[in-house]
Amino acid sequence: MIQAVLLFILGFVLLVKGGDWFVDGATGIAHKFRLPEILIGATVVSIGTTLPELMVSAGAAVAGHGEIAYGNSIGTVICNTALVCAVTAVLMPSEVDSKALKIPVAFFFGSAVFYSINAYVFKTYSRLSGIILLLIFVVYMIVNVRQAMASYKASVSAGVDNQEAEEAEVNIGKAILFLIIGAACIAVGADLLIDNGIIIASLLGVPESVIALTFVAFGTSLPELVTAITSVSKGHGALSLGNVVGANLLNMVLVSGAAIALSPFDLPSEKTIMGYNSSLAVDLPLMFITMLILTLPPLIKGKLERWQGIVLLILYAAFCVYQFVS
Repeated sequence: MIQAVLLFILGFVLLVKGGDWFVDGATGIAHKFRLPEILIGATVVSIGTTLPELMVSAGAAVAGHGEIAYGNSIGTVICNTALVCAVTAVLMPSEVDSKALKIPVAFFFGSAVFYSINAYVFKTYSRLSGIILLLIFVVYMIVNVRQAMASYKASVSAGVDNQEAEEAEVNIGKAILFLIIGAACIAVGADLLIDNGIIIASLLGVPESVIALTFVAFGTSLPELVTAITSVSKGHGALSLGNVVGANLLNMVLVSGAAIALSPFDLPSEKTIMGYNSSLAVDLPLMFITMLILTLPPLIKGKLERWQGIVLLILYAAFCVYQFVS
């Protein structure tokens, strides 16, 4: 048991550091080829910070553990929303650009409704569902890139060029090394997390989906948590909201889509509440509730307020308690 826990923690560390190194390497290469900074953020960084979730979910699905793939995706959305962004809201309520939120929020809820239809109506996730989610991801990235490029061109035409990184010398060899080491750490960390998560679940006598919804989800959310804390410390609390909404969307369409397309799986059914599937009664509804609490006030008032963070933290604590005591 102790060995499994230690290897599980090592998997966390490798995922976080691997994701960090991968993003650094990819960003360095992108700078070398003089790509706009805003374009790098819209593509390389957003996908790079989602790699831990992608590797864990895809690896689990291929290994025949759909419960972990499912639980990681849903649990990460809940953790990102009700813990990561909630911490930001409590520590630093801030003004928010509501216009910038509209597209990712619309894409998120659209994909989440499609994801939930598969759960409530079909009780399974087919390969076609995974492909549709991946197509939504492609459309979102196209929209995101077009917006980023339009914003960049507008800033250049206005005489504001933020490409100071282009002028800096980029060590391409170092960037490639970071990219390779980062990818390797993510792959090894994902394997350690999956294998030892399964061992811990069996030793504790709890469903694999519970481990995925809590410990695995928290571990793969660490990059977003670090980003949120860094943003708050630098006085940029609103940055965390955009990062979390974007990460949640990618969890829905890229992480879940890839896992399902690679290896379709049925809706987890080991955990029930009053004879009803816990995923349908608690997990999916809570995902919608927390995202509505997080995004509606900023969209309406243009503010991220402290009460949102407090409510979300209470919900997350209750969710974690429920997973282990029920």
